[in-house]
Amino acid sequence: MVFGGLGVAPGPGAALPAFLAVAAVGLVLAVVDLACLRLPDPLVGAAALGALAGLVAAASVDDRPGRLLGSLAGAALAFLGYALLALLPGSRLGFGDVKLAAVLGLALGWLGWPTLLTGLVLPHVLHGLAVLALLVTRRVRRDTLLPLGPALLAGAWLAALFAQTP
Repeated sequence: MVFGGLGVAPGPGAALPAFLAVAAVGLVLAVVDLACLRLPDPLVGAAALGALAGLVAAASVDDRPGRLLGSLAGAALAFLGYALLALLPGSRLGFGDVKLAAVLGLALGWLGWPTLLTGLVLPHVLHGLAVLALLVTRRVRRDTLLPLGPALLAGAWLAALFAQTP
């Protein structure tokens, strides 16, 4: 479903291999985060490398280096924004989430600023709804630690699916 959705999405175009690489590693990251509440650096690094290599190739094929600059700016914005959130007192956001947000910002930056911003905000809505449902059904307590990685990945995927071609 993840790969098929990206395959038919209008936004990625020549960058589809980069998006598929991030999605492949992202699926593993989601499972690991759910099981261990961790996003291992080697996996996040592999996603970053796949995204960067694919986007550099796509920028070369499309002869649009400006889109690559947009991707790098998206990664920087995502990293800085999430790092600030992680540093807030009482924040439960880990730096694995910050690094993953930067990788997702790299990919989403390719699709333009509206998609990037959607992909950075939507995970919090998804996570909030999931937490609320778990609290209402008494499956967790208020002090239960829950992973954000799966919501980050799902939000980025949804943003990419509905992105308009820049």
